[in-house]
Amino acid sequence: MMRKVLEKTSSKAGNDGSGPSPRHPGEILKTEFLEPLGITQQELADYLGITRVRVNEVLLGKRAITPDTAIRLARFFNTTVKYWLGMQTDLDLWEAKKNNEEEYRKIIPLEELKKTQG
Repeated sequence: MMRKVLEKTSSKAGNDGSGPSPRHPGEILKTEFLEPLGITQQELADYLGITRVRVNEVLLGKRAITPDTAIRLARFFNTTVKYWLGMQTDLDLWEAKKNNEEEYRKIIPLEELKKTQG
């Protein structure tokens, strides 16, 4: 079952800020882990040794998956830390590129600067 979840949740959105936003790891945690396994927010919080508020904020997409949270989730669900942090990084990159696209376009690549100065 875990292999299917890992394959199903791999990000399909590009990190270039185009296309749909990658799913928040909290949404995946809720729909692919907690609901199918019948685990409540409070139970997960107790198992992980964190507050229910922290779990709730992750599930609602109000809090990012931190390295600490990723380690706890990976240990509990027998996944990898990179699985959780990768999803968060995909989302963070997508948001950064989407929100700062104009600014990033103003940056002149080093190779182009060398051509104009040479």
